[in-house]
Amino acid sequence: MQKSVYSLVLMDDVVAAVDRLAAREGTSRSNMVNRILAEYTQMTTPEQYIRSIFDTVNEVLGAQSVLQPMLAASTDAMLTLRSALQYKYNPSVRYSVELYRSPGEEMGELRAQLRTQSPALILYLAQFFRLWTKLEAAYLPGPARAYDTADGRFARRLRTPADATAEQAGEAIANYVRLFDACLKTYFERLSSPDAAVRAVENLYAQHLDTLTAQL
Repeated sequence: MQKSVYSLVLMDDVVAAVDRLAAREGTSRSNMVNRILAEYTQMTTPEQYIRSIFDTVNEVLGAQSVLQPMLAASTDAMLTLRSALQYKYNPSVRYSVELYRSPGEEMGELRAQLRTQSPALILYLAQFFRLWTKLEAAYLPGPARAYDTADGRFARRLRTPADATAEQAGEAIANYVRLFDACLKTYFERLSSPDAAVRAVENLYAQHLDTLTAQL
């Protein structure tokens, strides 16, 4: 939705109340005014659509304790999660889901990052990322997905599921992050046997990939 600049004459007390709401929600005055007017006129703003998706992601993942939200790192358009990887000093994997305010064929991007200086750990991560992209090339319908991987970082564009509601899109994203995290941990549990690790990850991926998530 296109945005334009408008001049409004408002009471100071009203502006102060809007600012308090904006601060509580972690957004700007303009976004809060836009949200209030949209709700009053029964319109759905991009921010509301994104919020509905993230609410569903939190609801789906809230039943488990593996993926924990990082509230301080989350914004209106980004949700950040953390998960511990069972490897030596238990490093944390940080997942960030960023959604576009004007989605087209792609609705956003998932990023996974593990801060480490360990050459061995970076190598293992690179091997898993290559395995993951190969699995997606083999199992996912439609065009090839766009990836960016380097030095323990993984980024993947998320396609917009066809005819999906915000709740369905949120469920698909939650399931995708959960599946990625589960496969990553399964791979690291079997580092001593590379062939067994590949088989275990593929079996887990094929078993838990649902139709809606496969559209991402």
